[in-house]
Amino acid sequence: MDISEVSRRTGLPSSTVRFYEKTGLITATSAPGERRHFASNVLDQLALIALGQAGGLSLDEIRIMLPSEGVLQIDRTLLLAKADSIDATIKRLKAMSQGLRHAAECPAPDHTQCPNFQRLLKAAAGKVKRNRTAATSVRPYP
Repeated sequence: MDISEVSRRTGLPSSTVRFYEKTGLITATSAPGERRHFASNVLDQLALIALGQAGGLSLDEIRIMLPSEGVLQIDRTLLLAKADSIDATIKRLKAMSQGLRHAAECPAPDHTQCPNFQRLLKAAAGKVKRNRTAATSVRPYP
């Protein structure tokens, strides 16, 4: 199928399809200089690219796993690490959401007098302190 058909069927701009080809994520079946044509499996490859990006993978990480010779090279360790990272982000965001909800719904007339709000403040202050300590402990030069 030609590039316009690929673009129409995937919703991707032709420029993105050309970029993916240029970077080696997909391969055209047409000769250089001719209108780009792709095998029908390019739709599956583009779906895998979209899935990988949605999961937080870089294009380089995706390229390593894309089918070469028709065999998908899944890096299970990388996928598990990404899943763990997503789980940690979800946990952090859920805690933030609960803290915001508590602050919004807390019946205390003064939030500084609320033990739950004080606990949230201490937790946030500890994270700020740890982040600052980690940032200052990294030296750009030996």
